[in-house]
Amino acid sequence: MKYVIIGNSAAGIGAVEGTRSIDKQSEITIITNESYHTYSRPLISYLLLGKVTKESMRYRGDNFYRDNNCTLMTNAVVEKIDAAAKNVVLDGGKNVPYDKLLVATGSSPFVPPFEALDTVKNKFTFMSLDDALELEAALNKDKRVLIVGAGLIGLKCAEGIHERVKHITVLDLAPRILSSILDDEGAKLVQNHLESKGVEFRLSANIKNFKPNAAILESGETIDFDILVLAVGVRPNTALLNGIANIERGISVNGKSETSAPDIYAAGDCTQTLDISSGQNKIMALLPNAYMQGECAGINMAGGEKSFDKAIPMNAIGFFGLHMITAGSYTGDIHAESGKGNYRRLFFSDNKLNGYILIGNVEKAGIYTSLIRERTPLDTIDFNLVCEKPGLMAFRKEERMVKLGGAS
Repeated sequence: MKYVIIGNSAAGIGAVEGTRSIDKQSEITIITNESYHTYSRPLISYLLLGKVTKESMRYRGDNFYRDNNCTLMTNAVVEKIDAAAKNVVLDGGKNVPYDKLLVATGSSPFVPPFEALDTVKNKFTFMSLDDALELEAALNKDKRVLIVGAGLIGLKCAEGIHERVKHITVLDLAPRILSSILDDEGAKLVQNHLESKGVEFRLSANIKNFKPNAAILESGETIDFDILVLAVGVRPNTALLNGIANIERGISVNGKSETSAPDIYAAGDCTQTLDISSGQNKIMALLPNAYMQGECAGINMAGGEKSFDKAIPMNAIGFFGLHMITAGSYTGDIHAESGKGNYRRLFFSDNKLNGYILIGNVEKAGIYTSLIRERTPLDTIDFNLVCEKPGLMAFRKEERMVKLGGAS
C-alpha cells in the first residue's frame, strides 16, 4: 500500500499513528508546504512570550518520522489531486501516487476586503510558525499594535506580544470578546482581566478603510498603529477536493473520516463533522478533534475499523493566568455559579448535558466533557452533586469502576 497524507499537523500525525497501529510496513508519504518538523500551532503565542522554543513546540519527538518509517516532503505545494489516476500532483509537476489518500490541509486566515488595506506595510496574520516569526521580527517597545479580531487567535496574539510592544488595541465587530465561545457575562469577566493587563478594546466597531498607519472606523474614530495583525477568522482549505468530493462549508466526511470520493479521506480543520452536543454538522477547528479524526482515518485507511462519532466543540485556553474551558452547545436550562474569580455555566435539556463554560477554576472539567460526549442520561447520576462538586462520586458504583479501569 502507498499512503499519502497532505498535511503535517495534528490530523496528519494522528493518521500516521492510526495507520501504523494496523500496518507496520507500507509506505507513508507526508506532504507539507511548511519547512518544519510537526509542531503544535496553539503554542506560537508562547514562543513570542519566551515560554517555549521552536524545538519544544514539536508535536512529536525528533525521531518521529524515522520511527514510523515515513517520508516527509517539506516545502512542497500540492497543485491538484488526480483522483482518476490516484496521483497527487505537486506544483513542479511531480506526481506522488497513492492507494489511500488523506487530505488534512487545515485552514487559512480569512482577510476581509478592507478598503486600502494594501497601503498598510506592516501587516501580519497569526496562525503558523512562520507568521509568528515574521511578526516577532517587527516587534519592539516603541510599537503600537492594532489587532483586528477579538477571538481566540487575536487574544492569544495579544498575550504573546504585550510585553514587547508599547500598546495593544483589539478591535472587533462583535459586541463582546470571544463571541463564539463565551456568553455576555463570561466575556466581560475575561475582558476586564485583559484590560487590567493594559490591553485596550474597541468592540461593536466597524472599519471603514485603512491608511498606511491608521484604521478609520465607521464612527469616524481613527486608531493609529505601527503594526497591524489580522485575526478575523479562518477558512477551511478545501480547494484540492473541489469537483472530487462533497464540500459544504468544509469537506464532508462520515464517521470513518471517508469523503464521498473512493480511497480519499479527510480530517482536521478542513472538514465538517457532526457535533453530537447540538446534532449539527459544522466545522470544529480544534486540535484534539483533528488528532482523533486523523487517527480514525489512518486506522480505516489501513483496513481496520474505527469510528470518530463523539466530536464536540471544545476550547481549553488561558490569558495572563486566567484559565477557561468551554465545550458543547449552550442550549437548554442553565446552572449558574459566579464568585471569587470563578465562573461556571452548565447547559442541559432533555436529560442530557449539552455544554459548559468554566472560567477560573477549571478542575474536573473532564467530568463534564465525558457527560456530553457519552450523552449520559442525567437521571443516572447525582446531577446536583456534579453541578456543585464534579467528581466520580456522582456516578453509580459500577460506572465509577469502569471509569477507573476496574471493570469492563
